[in-house]
Amino acid sequence: MKRNQKKLILLSILGLLIGLFLYANRVTNGQMLAHAEKLERDAYLAEYQKIEKATAFFKTDGLDTSFNVEGNGDTWKKAKQVSDALYQDSDGHFEQSWGLYLGLIADQKDVDPFLVYELLKVESGTTFDEKAVGPETKYGHAYGMAQFMTNTAPWIADMAELKYEQEYLFNPYYAIHLSVQYLQFLYDQYEDWDKALTAYHRGMGGLQTYLAENGHAKSDYAVTIQQQARTHDSL
Repeated sequence: MKRNQKKLILLSILGLLIGLFLYANRVTNGQMLAHAEKLERDAYLAEYQKIEKATAFFKTDGLDTSFNVEGNGDTWKKAKQVSDALYQDSDGHFEQSWGLYLGLIADQKDVDPFLVYELLKVESGTTFDEKAVGPETKYGHAYGMAQFMTNTAPWIADMAELKYEQEYLFNPYYAIHLSVQYLQFLYDQYEDWDKALTAYHRGMGGLQTYLAENGHAKSDYAVTIQQQARTHDSL
C-alpha cells in the first residue's frame, strides 16, 4: 500500500515537473517568437522609412495607412516575398526596394505584381532602365521604366493622387505606382487582361483599332506579359 502511495506521489511530482517544463518551454518559445516578430517589424519599418523618403516629394498624403507595419504584417511579408523573387529573377537589376514598393501598391490596388513586373520588363528592357526614353512618335516620346507619354501620365497621376512633373517619370517608384494605377483603371474599364494590356501598349483608341482589325485583343504584347507572369510562383 505504501509502495503504491509512493509511486503515485512520484508520478504526480513527475507530471508536475513535466508540466512546468512544457509551460516554461512554451513561454520561452513565445518570447523568442515575439522577439523575432519585433525584429521583423523593425526591419519592415526601416524599409517603410526608406520608401517614404524616396517618394515623399511626389506623394500628396504619404503612403496609404494600410501599409502600417504593426497592423498589416502579412501584407509586408507578402511584399517582401515579391521583392526577393523579382530581385532574383532580374539578376539584381530590379532593386529590392522597388519590389517591396510594387508589392505594397499592387496589393492595395488588387493587381498581380508579377504582371506589372513583366510589363515593366517589356517596356524598359531586362535591366529595367529607369531613365529609358522611347523613340519619337507623333505623340512625342515615352519616358521612364513604365514608358509613359506626357499626354497620358498627368491624368493617371491625378487619379493616383500624385503630384506630376515630367521628370518624375524617371523615378522608379513613381513609374511603378503609375503603372499599377493605370493597369487597375484599364482592367476596371474592360474586365479583361488582354484588352487592358493591349490598351496600355497602344492606347485606348489603339485598342479599338486593334479589335476592329483583328476581332480580339490577344496582341503579342498582352499574351507575352501574361505568359511570363504565370512563370512566377504565386504568393
